[in-house]
Amino acid sequence: MHTGQRNFTALPVIDISGLYGDAPTRRQAVADQLGAAAREVGFFYITGHGIDPQLIAGLREASRALFAQPMPWKMRYYIGDAWGHKGYVPEGEEVYSKGRPDHKEAFDIGFEVPDDHPLVLAGTPLIGNNKWPELPGFKAAVSRYYEAVFALGRTLFRGFALALGQPEDAFESLVTCPPSKLRLIHYPVDLEAVDAPGIGAHTDYECFTLLLADQPGLEVMNDQGAWIDAPPCSVAGEEAFVINIGDMLEVMTAGAFPATSHRVRKVQQERYSFPLFFACDYHTRIRPLPQFASGSEDATRYGELSIGEHMYSQAQQTYTYLKRKVEAGELAMSADALKPGSFGYTRSRTTAGG
Repeated sequence: MHTGQRNFTALPVIDISGLYGDAPTRRQAVADQLGAAAREVGFFYITGHGIDPQLIAGLREASRALFAQPMPWKMRYYIGDAWGHKGYVPEGEEVYSKGRPDHKEAFDIGFEVPDDHPLVLAGTPLIGNNKWPELPGFKAAVSRYYEAVFALGRTLFRGFALALGQPEDAFESLVTCPPSKLRLIHYPVDLEAVDAPGIGAHTDYECFTLLLADQPGLEVMNDQGAWIDAPPCSVAGEEAFVINIGDMLEVMTAGAFPATSHRVRKVQQERYSFPLFFACDYHTRIRPLPQFASGSEDATRYGELSIGEHMYSQAQQTYTYLKRKVEAGELAMSADALKPGSFGYTRSRTTAGG
């Protein structure tokens, strides 16, 4: 595991435009910066990403229109009534920290998969088409944004491969039909909130997350246990994305790239947040890469992990509708399921049932 201090007080900013160039040396130079930020912070901003501002504006407009609808209309698309764990998530549906519901609502969009796809026919959790709301322009705006940011995620994954001393395309075959979710999240105005949590402290389950938000509130934990603000950032008029390392990259690097605990707090103004969680395919099994797999005490802490089972078991412990199904015996949780908080600085390698 990386032994240097991660006692950061701010997030680094990395211009990734070199990843799109023809010069291998430029791509490697950016990759080296990605690797350093992953080891030393676990969260960082990226600029030079090339995402069209009009796509971002269209996403925000579609989100405002969606969340402005009356609750009965939104509940027509309730995530608990849809196959594939997609759709509307009302306030109180998710519980991350100490049994307290999150103060937010969301709409979850996944990698679009047709009904006749083999994974869908096999009943694979988290995989399937989306339950698009009947709202003019919504599907087009959100789909265009998803495609652009997912492509950005592929570019970053190539950069992480280089940062880890792998061929640039080393991880390409792992991302063909992934359970990569885009969340449209709305934090309502609460003028009486006093340091109230919006999302409890947690790590993200996937490889990494690409986030845009329009207001402060995100906080990141350093290795001293201090919470560091990560407000929205723009450079030369370009909105920066926040990137953070998730559980899967922590496993692949045996902790050299730790997943970093984060939360949303002090939400006293309306806030919209758009994370895309970049994952590998559901049935991918990961373990520490060869250079991390031996010669280190930390490597022994990381066994093989099924990506899909990990993601689904975490959701089963977070979403109320899935918890109820597990308790009623309608769903079975993986015997290898880990408790939320099993990664990052607060990790405990115990099972969910232990």
